[in-house]
Amino acid sequence: MFRFCAACCLWLFGVFDAAKAEPAAERGAYLVNTIMACGNCHSPRDANGQMIKDKAFSGGLTFNTPAFVATAPNITPDRETGIGSWSDAEIKRALVEGMRPDHGRLAGVPLAAIMPANFYKALLPEDLDAIVAYLRSVKPVRSEAADPVYKGAARRDPYPDAETGFGKAMFTDPVKRGAYLVTIGHCMECHSAWSKGVSDFKTGLGKGGRVFPPREGSPEGTPGTTAANITSDRTAGIGAWTDREISRAITHGVARDGRMLKPPMAYGYYAGLKETDLADIIAYLRTVPALQ
Repeated sequence: MFRFCAACCLWLFGVFDAAKAEPAAERGAYLVNTIMACGNCHSPRDANGQMIKDKAFSGGLTFNTPAFVATAPNITPDRETGIGSWSDAEIKRALVEGMRPDHGRLAGVPLAAIMPANFYKALLPEDLDAIVAYLRSVKPVRSEAADPVYKGAARRDPYPDAETGFGKAMFTDPVKRGAYLVTIGHCMECHSAWSKGVSDFKTGLGKGGRVFPPREGSPEGTPGTTAANITSDRTAGIGAWTDREISRAITHGVARDGRMLKPPMAYGYYAGLKETDLADIIAYLRTVPALQ
């Protein structure tokens, strides 16, 4: 008769636990490094605008707006300057509520409104778990960002699809899956009508028009960027574009007319999207009501 010893059982369960943990971290890596494009803000760049790979997620862009001046903070597991001392629940709260923990540096201070917690509110519980698992796995980097300066209360406009929420049962419909990906990708944060610090998701969803200053460190005289109309309008939007043209714009930053798209469009991250996810995103974008 074959017998299991206690040590064998512990080893075996350890293997099973690792097998369960690995896919979660992989899923988290996929989300963070593709559709959520977290490094687009949280990773530093060199003088040429290229990501500094050995300092990934150690703090990045500084945003100087009428409402706040804030630098995207260190989200590596460094315990002193990053999120290494945060609990899983505290990391999740930062993601979906935009609040820091009630301990440590800047205890209880909200994250700047540039953090799209109003979109991340839609994250499924298993995806939140996966993101935390991945962030725990990245290399700790000691790097302290400057304290934020708030000129008013943090304001995040509720995003309708995030408020309604998603469930996995909905994902048999490609349009619903696409809506989920577009939501956690906070695409409409940039691509919706925006005026005086207020997003118009109700009557301006996908209309574009939000203006962004040149990326920090850009040569003097570099023009800003205006977010494009991505509604289904055939003239002002992408309604007349083919699926291939939309895919190329998302993953390679090339518009239908051959123009290169500019930051903060994160096509370098979106290039890693799975074909099925990209197809579902396009399926959803086809349903966005036409606006001019």
